[in-house]
Amino acid sequence: MVEGAFILLASNSPRRKELLALGDLTFNVCVADVDESRHAGEPPAHYVLRLAEAKARAVVANALSGQFILAADTIVVDGNDLLGKPKNAAEAVQMLKRLRGHGHRVYTGLAVLDVRTGQLVKDLCVTAVPMRNYGDAEIDTYVRSGDPLDKAGAYAVQHAQFRPVENLGGCFASVMGLPLCHMVRVFQKIGVSISSDVPGNCQAYLNYECLVSSAILRGEQVG
Repeated sequence: MVEGAFILLASNSPRRKELLALGDLTFNVCVADVDESRHAGEPPAHYVLRLAEAKARAVVANALSGQFILAADTIVVDGNDLLGKPKNAAEAVQMLKRLRGHGHRVYTGLAVLDVRTGQLVKDLCVTAVPMRNYGDAEIDTYVRSGDPLDKAGAYAVQHAQFRPVENLGGCFASVMGLPLCHMVRVFQKIGVSISSDVPGNCQAYLNYECLVSSAILRGEQVG
């Protein structure tokens, strides 16, 4: 059992840093520079898991021998299309109009690499996300705030004013970019037990009653 495992987070995402802090684990950050191009015909699950692994391996040279590298990749999937971060405000508007009033899925791939042993474990969270039927004026106000420009799918599920999502039943943290219960079970598979109440901390911080955390920690393929 390892208490307070020291993590190297291969991401500079403010959301991932914010969520990881809920695990009461000490960590530092090293941004992974990888080619995020999708391979022709690559399924969403394979894509996010491949990138999560690539990010973890990309920062090994910056890690200490006792560290665990944590990496993640998140993509919005609408129909057969993968939606990344919008290139500009116009594309953000286009994405938000496309997503409103119906459901899509958010895929987040996780990878944890034990620097000492070289063992790498991956996991996948797929969350169904129902979007409310917000209006054009709401989209314009939200896009002008600048918030959508660094978000896959051009929205933040946690945005207090825009509130794009309604009746979410899956992992809130995964839609933000780091599914914490999946992270806990990945660490368990690699031999690390996290002693803090991650599900409780997550739900209290996000003010969200999670219906899937217990099932995830039991190893079920839910998100």
